[in-house]
Amino acid sequence: MREIVHVQIGQCGNQIGSKFWEVISEEHGINATGIYEGDSPLQLDRINVYFNEAFGGKYVPRALLVDLEPGTMDSIRGNRIGALFRPDNFIHGERKAFLHWYTGEGMDELEFTEAESNLNDLVSEYQQYQEATADLGWEPEEEEEEEASSSAVTSQVQSRTEVKLETVEETIQETVE
Repeated sequence: MREIVHVQIGQCGNQIGSKFWEVISEEHGINATGIYEGDSPLQLDRINVYFNEAFGGKYVPRALLVDLEPGTMDSIRGNRIGALFRPDNFIHGERKAFLHWYTGEGMDELEFTEAESNLNDLVSEYQQYQEATADLGWEPEEEEEEEASSSAVTSQVQSRTEVKLETVEETIQETVE
């Protein structure tokens, strides 16, 4: 008899695989907890291709569910067929997937956190600037005045950006030394 080990990898693979197990369970008369409730002996024919029979007549999918982060696994555990799988069927990391990518590129988690903090500071400063200019209620009367004020705002933003860039460069140099 043929036995299949089903491997689901990543968010997409696990979502598709989850639907696969819903369909296979229904076709073989297996309920959401792994108990056979079918009405035809044909449903039990070759059930061992996809399932292992455990204690008490419970059927467990022969599957590995793999992902870098636990979020996808938690959603599968919480859905209708979550009780069908054994806990050791789930293999996942403890961090978010984007941190794995950054650390793989040579950036450690502390550097990533610092860069994220700097980015949040820039966004906050930008929002404060936008709110301050909106509170002035200034509206140009002619197009020429609008162009002149636009270039003034642009130069202010450029000077603030240059100062921020210099600060970041100094911080990086201090960190390297």
